[in-house]
Amino acid sequence: MSVKAPLLVTVVAATLAGCAVPYSPTPVASNFPTSRQEKLQAAAHWSTIADHLEQRVVTDMKKHPTRPFYLAEDKDASPFKKAVTTQLVTSLVKDGFVVARSPAGAWKLELDIQAVTFTPDRPQYRYAGAPTALASGVWVLSDINPTIGSIALAGGADAFRWFHSQFAPGATPKTELLVTLSVGDQYRYYARSTSAYYVADTDRALYGIKEEDTQLSKVFKVQGGR
Repeated sequence: MSVKAPLLVTVVAATLAGCAVPYSPTPVASNFPTSRQEKLQAAAHWSTIADHLEQRVVTDMKKHPTRPFYLAEDKDASPFKKAVTTQLVTSLVKDGFVVARSPAGAWKLELDIQAVTFTPDRPQYRYAGAPTALASGVWVLSDINPTIGSIALAGGADAFRWFHSQFAPGATPKTELLVTLSVGDQYRYYARSTSAYYVADTDRALYGIKEEDTQLSKVFKVQGGR
């Protein structure tokens, strides 16, 4: 029985492959390889991504002449953008770079934040692996590397918590941010770094995202007599 099952799967797969059409009017939709994307859930995460952006940009700027950096403040910025702007200045100063208070003669830093909202019913792919009791006091994490084998109860619980701690809780957010830091002057860009992040849907206001107007009907008041 165990030999026939893989053989049957192979035959079915070969049959389906043979049925694939060689031509189509449009490209066939396919998935990207599985990847991970961080989910912003605390102000400490904002500082972390600001440090990351700063490191990537200053690395690219080592091949250009040394000048002070200038980062203009946006008075209408969201709490997120204000915090990232402040942290960028802090990171630059901490790393020994000069940050000017005026743009004259300085490299201009520009922080651009674009929010993207997808449909709320996005695919909810989750992690694999669950604790499974093999015997009294012996557990195993199923659906992960089989070479791990059985783990003692205490170690198994710790491994299970560690394994799940890699993944953000809750559903896949509908909201994502594209954060771009650019360095340039009035003529061209000299360095540019863009990163994408998930945003908790309940924190959208912190990123300057206004909720859509969901009101389907309006009430009009008619004044005057018959």
